[in-house]
Amino acid sequence: MTRWVLHIDMDAFYASCEQLTRPTLKGRPVLVAGVSGRGVVAGASYEARKYGARSAMPTHRAARLVGPKAVLVEPRRAVYSTASRRVFEIIGRHVDVVEQLSIDEAFLEPAELVDATPDAVRDWANGLRAAIREETGLPSSIGAGSGKQYAKIGSGLAKPDGVFVIPHAEQLDILHPLPVGELWGAGPVTQAKLATAGVETIGDLAALSEKEVEIALGGVVAKQLWTLARGVDERAVAPRAEAKQISAEHTYPRDLQTPAEVDAALTRAAHDAHRRLLKDGRGARTVSVKLRMADFRIESRSATLPYATDDAETLLATAFNLVRYPGEVGPIRLVGVSYSGLEEALQDVLFPELDQQIVARPNTNDDYETGMSDHAAEVSVEVDAPPVAVAGRWRPTQDVDHPDHGHGWVQGAGHGRVTVRFETRATGPGRIVTLPADDPQLTPGDPVDSLAWEDWLHAEQ
Repeated sequence: MTRWVLHIDMDAFYASCEQLTRPTLKGRPVLVAGVSGRGVVAGASYEARKYGARSAMPTHRAARLVGPKAVLVEPRRAVYSTASRRVFEIIGRHVDVVEQLSIDEAFLEPAELVDATPDAVRDWANGLRAAIREETGLPSSIGAGSGKQYAKIGSGLAKPDGVFVIPHAEQLDILHPLPVGELWGAGPVTQAKLATAGVETIGDLAALSEKEVEIALGGVVAKQLWTLARGVDERAVAPRAEAKQISAEHTYPRDLQTPAEVDAALTRAAHDAHRRLLKDGRGARTVSVKLRMADFRIESRSATLPYATDDAETLLATAFNLVRYPGEVGPIRLVGVSYSGLEEALQDVLFPELDQQIVARPNTNDDYETGMSDHAAEVSVEVDAPPVAVAGRWRPTQDVDHPDHGHGWVQGAGHGRVTVRFETRATGPGRIVTLPADDPQLTPGDPVDSLAWEDWLHAEQ
């Protein structure tokens, strides 16, 4: 039996949603990152990627790479979540077994493709992509191969907006010249270890004996990577349980002794966890910081915000308000950050800087609870409630409505005026209208309205 696993990935999903719902942005280098220039990029259009900008890059760096042509827009999670639901509804009509990995990608294993030819697989994949494009207007790429690893590599080779099928007979010829970093689990540390053994490509790894790989890497990962490099991936495609928390932690070869070292470690863990949070497609209410000391005591502290957010600076500031330092707890060997209380519905906050302040904490007394296991103690952290929107104040890229002009988004505001581009997916590029900032008919709009999917949304309800 010839097995075919497919990996579908929506191309530059966040940026594509922005270009879909704001047609003026089509063809322009869009950075979904907020308009302040702080934080990290959540999504970059292919036009922006040509300049070297990419997701998880600091916004100020991405904006400098793109230059004056860059268009920075605030993330609109409600739009992306809604678009994702429609995309996966379409996928569900075409295949029974779907393993959704995140808001914009999944593995598929269509029963009708068992023993199919590569051409038949390509035709099926293009049919699914066409259905998604026709119903949503969004581009996607699909890779296909004998297992998950090879389907994932195929979708990367298919981008943007294409299909790449790795025929079983040609699998090793295609895989082996690729960098070893293309394999699952071959991160920077693993790549560095393999490089010392002279391994740079997947083929180099496959050419080693199992014993040589164990010596170079050690642990379970050695056998897994070696097996994948040799073209064997029998992992099943199956629906995944939704994650309850997203985390990242790092153990350091030398104990952290200074506040500066801990700050750098905390920032690293928070950024890694945030990158995974963005990929997951939800926001977090609770931030936890985990420390393992040199004597292996573990301390975990958490704080809960009054709303779910995926804002990197807010989450990082909350983590800094929780962390303790070597002067308080002794040398530290592990620092981790986790986000929980995950929700799809995110709340816009007019003054996010209020939750981005790092507050001074009183000295911790000696009977603070610690132990040899992960114990999460709730710590009281002062967090301002999200402020009520102030009438007449508009922020760039905010969604708005007007009874005479329809749905639009703010392009600029100041000196008592606000400039709005009125357009949605259905209108094509819209016109610009400048209005008094206190125009009583101009009201905040629902970002989902920019999709102009009223019939589908009504049927979904």
